[in-house]
Amino acid sequence: MNTLNAVVNVMIANLHNKTDLHSELVDEALYGMPVEIVEDIDDEWAMIRTFYRYEGYTLKSNLQLGSDMLADWIAEANYVVMQSFADVLSRPKIQSDKIITLTRGAFIQVILEAGLDHAWTKVRLVTGEIGYLRSAWIKERVKVYTANEDLFRKQVVETAFRYLGAPYRWGGKTALGIDCSGLVSMAYMLNGAYIYRDAKILEGFPLRKIERENLKIGDLIFFPGHVAMYIGNEQYIHSSLGGNEVSVNSLNLQDAHYREDLATTITECGTIF
Repeated sequence: MNTLNAVVNVMIANLHNKTDLHSELVDEALYGMPVEIVEDIDDEWAMIRTFYRYEGYTLKSNLQLGSDMLADWIAEANYVVMQSFADVLSRPKIQSDKIITLTRGAFIQVILEAGLDHAWTKVRLVTGEIGYLRSAWIKERVKVYTANEDLFRKQVVETAFRYLGAPYRWGGKTALGIDCSGLVSMAYMLNGAYIYRDAKILEGFPLRKIERENLKIGDLIFFPGHVAMYIGNEQYIHSSLGGNEVSVNSLNLQDAHYREDLATTITECGTIF
C-alpha cells in the first residue's frame, strides 16, 4: 500500500511537470503537508504524490525525509493557517525573531501551554523546532466536510473570497499567486473536501456533473481550460489569466462585470452534493 512518507518543510514547494526548475509549475504543496515519494529520481529530485492525489516533481530539499517524527506529524498536524501570511516567532511577542513565514493552507502542530496569553499559540514545526503563532490566524483542520449542505456552500464561498485580489499565478495556490483550479481546490480543501486540482471533473473525486440551471452557490462552472465558483445571482468568483487576479464576474449580459468569452463557452457544471 502506498504511504505518506515525507512532509513539506518550506513555505511553498513547487511541483513541476519535469525535473527542471524552468519547467511548467503544475502545483504548489504547502508547508506541513504530507506527501508520498512515488519515485526517487536522483540526489536532487523526487516525484511526489500529495495527500489530495496530485503528482509532480519537486526538489528533495523541499521535503523532510526519513524521520521518525513523520508518523506523529501526519497524525498530529491538526491545525491550518487561515491568514494570508503568518510569521512563526521564536517567542510569543511581536518583537521576537521570525523562524518561518507560512501561507494560508499550511499545516501546523499545536502544543498546549498553561498560562500562555490566549492571543498566542505554541506550535511545533516539521523540524521539531518550537515557535509561536497568533491564535487568530490558525484554526483546527476540517478533514471531513460537513453534511450540512447549506453551511458547506456558505463556507466555501467565504473561503474563496479570502483570496480576492490575489494575483494570477499558473500552478499557484496561495495569496502570493493562485490559478483557477488552485482557488477552488483550496476553498474546498480548507473546508474538508478534496476535489481534483485541475480544471475538470475527474472520476474518482467527489464532484459530479449537473445542469447549469441547477447551480447553487459553491458549485463549480467549467470552461475550456478554466474553472470558477458560482456565488449566486449569476455571478462567479475565479482566478483568470485574462483578469490578472482573483475577481468576480457575471454570466448576465446586462451586468457590468459580464465576460462574454466565458459566459458563452461553459462546458459543464459540477457539485459535490
